[in-house]
Amino acid sequence: MKIICESEHLEDYLLELDVVNYSDLIIKKKIEELFHSTQTEIEKTKIAFEFVRDEIVHSWDIQGKKVTYKASDVLKVKEGICYAKANLLASLLRSQGIPTGFCYQRLMLFDTPEKGYSIHALNAVFIKSLNKWIRLDARGNKAGVDAQFSINEEKLAFSVNEKFDEIDYPIIYIKPNSKTIDVLKEHTNALEMYKHHLPESI
Repeated sequence: MKIICESEHLEDYLLELDVVNYSDLIIKKKIEELFHSTQTEIEKTKIAFEFVRDEIVHSWDIQGKKVTYKASDVLKVKEGICYAKANLLASLLRSQGIPTGFCYQRLMLFDTPEKGYSIHALNAVFIKSLNKWIRLDARGNKAGVDAQFSINEEKLAFSVNEKFDEIDYPIIYIKPNSKTIDVLKEHTNALEMYKHHLPESI
C-alpha cells in the first residue's frame, strides 16, 4: 500500500501537542533513560517502539479500567489502549527530532463483523537516513499479535481483511484523529469504552 503524507513538511510531524507533550518532566526523564547522543535514528526508533510496545500494557489485555490519553499520563500509569500508546510513541520520537505521524485501520472489534468495528491507531516514522516512512504498531503483542520493528517490510499487529469491510487508511496524519482523543476524554472506564464506544471510522 502506498502511504500518503497529510503534510509535505516534515517539521509538521515534530510538533508538540497537548497529547504529545514531550516537554513534560516525566517524558523528559524517560527520554534521558532511553536515548543517548551516539545512537542512530534507527536505534532510537527501535528502542522507543519496543519500550512502548512491551512496557506500556494494553488496557484490554489486562482488563484494566484506567483511561489515559496524554503521553505523560500514559507513561505515568503505564497502560492505555492503542490511541494512547500511539501518543506516547510519537512523543518520545518527536522529542528526538524524528518525524512521527498517526495512521489508522478499521478493524473488526472482536472476531466477527456482527460484534462491530473500531478504529485502530498506529504510527508512521520517517527515517531520514533511508528517506522513507515506516509504519510501526506499538499496540502490544499477545497470542496472535506479533508486531515487530522492521525497516524492510511491515510487521504490524493486524492485517486488514477487505472481505469483512476492514480498511487500511493510507494517510499519515500530523495529529491524532479527534474522534480517538474525544472518546478517551469522555470515558473513565476503559473496558466499557472499548466494548461500546470506540469510533468505527475516521
